[in-house]
Amino acid sequence: MAKLKLTYTEAVAELEQILAELESNSEINMDLIAEKVKRAAVLMEFCKKQLHELDEELEKMMADLES
Repeated sequence: MAKLKLTYTEAVAELEQILAELESNSEINMDLIAEKVKRAAVLMEFCKKQLHELDEELEKMMADLES
C-alpha cells in the first residue's frame, strides 16, 4: 500500500478537523473516538518530526552564517 505524501499544513488542518468533529459530536461512539484519537496521534508525531527537522536545518543555517 502506497503512503500518501503529507505536508505539515495538511496534517495540522486534519488535526483541527478531528478536534472540531470530536468537540461538536454529542453522541459518544467509542469506536469512532478511538479511531480519531489514533489518527491524531499519528498526525502529531508527523508534525513533531517535521518541526524537529526544520529546527535542525535552521540551526545549521545559523551556524553556517556565524562561520
